[in-house]
Amino acid sequence: MKEKIFIVEDDPAMRLGMTHFLKSHGYDITACENGIEALNIIESETFDIAIFDLKLPGVDGLKLLQAMKKKAPNTAVIIITAFAEIKTAVQAIKEGAFDYIAKPFSNEELLLIIERCSKFRRLELEVEYLRKSVKEKEIFEGLIGISNAMREIFDKIRVIAKTDVPVLIQGDSGTGKELIADAIQRLSTRKDSPYIKINCVAIPETLFESELFGYEKGAFTGATETKKGKLEIANGGTIFFDEIGDMPLSLQAKLLRVIEDGIVYRLGGKEPIVVNLRFIYASCKNIKELIKAEKFREDLFYRINVVPITIPPLKERREDIPVLIEHFLEYFAQKYNKSKIQISPSAYEALLSYDYPGNVRELKHAIERGVILSKEGILDLKHLPEEISALSTIELNCINNNISLKECLENFEKNIIIRTLKECDGKKIEAAKKLGISRKALWEKIKAYKIEE
Repeated sequence: MKEKIFIVEDDPAMRLGMTHFLKSHGYDITACENGIEALNIIESETFDIAIFDLKLPGVDGLKLLQAMKKKAPNTAVIIITAFAEIKTAVQAIKEGAFDYIAKPFSNEELLLIIERCSKFRRLELEVEYLRKSVKEKEIFEGLIGISNAMREIFDKIRVIAKTDVPVLIQGDSGTGKELIADAIQRLSTRKDSPYIKINCVAIPETLFESELFGYEKGAFTGATETKKGKLEIANGGTIFFDEIGDMPLSLQAKLLRVIEDGIVYRLGGKEPIVVNLRFIYASCKNIKELIKAEKFREDLFYRINVVPITIPPLKERREDIPVLIEHFLEYFAQKYNKSKIQISPSAYEALLSYDYPGNVRELKHAIERGVILSKEGILDLKHLPEEISALSTIELNCINNNISLKECLENFEKNIIIRTLKECDGKKIEAAKKLGISRKALWEKIKAYKIEE
């Protein structure tokens, strides 16, 4: 269906003539004869195009233009004017009108300007859509996915980002927890304020407290000057605790007090420092299990787990794999100044079939390696990491009768065991359970196939 058009013209003959003519060309027309009635219609209905006579009883065309731009800025406005009013019509364009048409005009001239207006409006909407898409791509940079799980995560990010609610992001290593934290920060009202990241695994326990809270000069041997802690530096902004499950138990109570009271004390200091912070946390460990093992405070967990976001492993959202492949292929082709790279069918099948125990990070590195090693614009099976290409190579050799059935089955079993051990981080009891065999049987197969630790 063609556009909805709103006509405001006090001349009955002209108003009826335009209405009948434009309706005959498929347009949906609403018309009225004065500015006051028009203002009421503008408040209650939306239109694609509006045609206002400049001279109207009560409220003139310029005031209607201003009202329309305030209520519906995407509505294109055409001004009808007499020859003597051209200067005013030009002023209307400066105030946002698309164009003007001078009396007298033919139906063909009216149709022509409306068609131009429709085309321009469609282009404007496309540009706006692209602008939003680019902005969204910047916001969710690196977070790629079309699965229902990822769409739900994107929606949740948009909702919670504008608040200061604490967020706990959980998921396996390599799923993109830090990228979600970054996206929340970019969408938040604190986006222009400090954003401090703390990796709880990377900081030695002996230095953790001074890193977090800072210290006064002379607080301990070597404290030759006063130093602000991360919490104080982040004041007014956001602080992201990556791998919060690895925070030393001795510091968890102190962090809880900061969350509850918004007050920091430097080491060796007695003066309270008030901080205003937004907290985001991430962990690849099951914190409820840590609580059972008495390695994480239950009261702290309830304070950080206000809004949980859980990222499923890549193998549970396989529909995202093709999209990620295309994204990383384009990214690394540009990074390494390579022309457009095609993936061979065997390589593509291998990439789609693999379970990715290292999740998105593993896929990213596999594509990067493949792009670097690719020749003549083709990324082939041999350019992929062995753990991804191995099963496909075995299948091809079996199909082509290059190896015996016994060898084929042995190689297949060996690679299944290697992949399962990687997924279980080398934990043999867990791997044996996943494979459906005893631990003893797994040990025997590891020894027989000479699988390295």
